Amino acid sequence: MRRYIHLNLIFILCCFSAKAQPVKQAQPTVEEQGLVKWMSFNEALELNKKQPKPFLVDIYTDWCGWCKQMMRTTYSDQNLAGYINTWFYPVKFNAEGHDTIVYQGVKYFNPGKEPRSTHQLVIKFLGDRISYPSTIFIGNNFLYQLNTSGYLDNRQIEPILVYSVENIFRTTAYEEFKTHFQKAFYDTSKTKEPAMKWYGFAEAQKLNKKEPRKFLIDIYTGWCNGCNVMNKTTFSDPLVRDYISKHYYLVDLNAETKDSLNFEGKTYFNNGSNGTPFHDLVMELTHRSLSLPTLIILDENMKSIDTLPFYLSPENLEPIALFYGDNAYKTMKWEPYLKQFGEKKKEKEKEKEKK
Repeated sequence: MRRYIHLNLIFILCCFSAKAQPVKQAQPTVEEQGLVKWMSFNEALELNKKQPKPFLVDIYTDWCGWCKQMMRTTYSDQNLAGYINTWFYPVKFNAEGHDTIVYQGVKYFNPGKEPRSTHQLVIKFLGDRISYPSTIFIGNNFLYQLNTSGYLDNRQIEPILVYSVENIFRTTAYEEFKTHFQKAFYDTSKTKEPAMKWYGFAEAQKLNKKEPRKFLIDIYTGWCNGCNVMNKTTFSDPLVRDYISKHYYLVDLNAETKDSLNFEGKTYFNNGSNGTPFHDLVMELTHRSLSLPTLIILDENMKSIDTLPFYLSPENLEPIALFYGDNAYKTMKWEPYLKQFGEKKKEKEKEKEKK
């Protein structure tokens, strides 16, 4: 992905002698399959048993022009293909093929004899909305699935790839994430939200002695795409911006920082001693179970209140910020509070409509 993923790929063109050689089956050209290292569904299923990864399933037919166009363009982008090859099992699945595939314990095949008969697994994935190309994204041990239909260019496929790889589906609906992704990486308008005030960890601790507040510690890395979206859009959103500025110290903590950091009378380092590239304090705060991004909430006495792994949109963060900022967590459980929060928000929206 040209804006934020850097993968160096080397392609070697081999020249062959014109001397007589045994006839070999012609290999697919870059134009026919792009730069993605496609595999069959059965190959991907076997590899997934040893090393689980998300699946990207390109459902195509031999006669589909837009399928071929997607190979020539989207899947021929060097950075995009590198990302897919690294983080997915990319499956090229002929919708009219006759492979027998055992998927989640059920055997699927193509029972038709006519030239354009449809494979049963295509029908399982697409139902009565069969069109080509279609791209299926599968993850979380086959529990998560996102279907798309039609041609996808780079800008359309990028947020789906990040959404699938970085487990953003655990917290946020795709359309919601896509909106914030596009705003973070493609919005060139001059009307930007006011910048949030970010604090360094040491700076926030010093200020807290004079003016106690709760801490929101945003743990991220520069290469985490969900982190970038969250940093550029979530905290500056009007839904939470003013409230966070008043009730919290918003701390940015790069998980790979090399700075020494003091916390609760102890100095923490990043010298690789914990067997990860991450800072010792980050591992301490996340109880050695780091997901990116992660939001740590501390009270005014620097005691941990909650650890929130995975991406949070402004819509996700709003009730969380109020739950802890207003100290509701001291008297209520999260579930009834969230229900109450939702009901109050609906009432406010109705009042606005009346006005």
